[in-house]
Amino acid sequence: MNHQIIDDRDTALSPEDFAVLRENLREQLLFRREQLQQLSDAATRADTFLDRRTAAQMEVRVKLAASAGMVLTDVEAALARMDQGHYGVCHLCRRPMARERLMIVPQARYCGRCQHVREARR
Repeated sequence: MNHQIIDDRDTALSPEDFAVLRENLREQLLFRREQLQQLSDAATRADTFLDRRTAAQMEVRVKLAASAGMVLTDVEAALARMDQGHYGVCHLCRRPMARERLMIVPQARYCGRCQHVREARR
């Protein structure tokens, strides 16, 4: 088994990193809220007559809204962790997450190793 050793340089977030990540999360928050509003508006504009194409479009909108809602929840939780001083700590193993992972997925709740374990269990 390949165990990757992460040292403090890989996990330490500079104040600049933290500011960039916070801004990224705020942008995602606004985008997801707008996306959910647009999906909601589209659903209310749908005709009462549902043909197959309209039903398929509605199904896609419902799935997009569910996905956007989950991401919005993750983004809000990440911003809350920042405000509480718990940002960047894995929810499972309680170790600091790799800086690189946070820069790619700023709303991550789990380190790469724990995320992999969670996905393998599905």
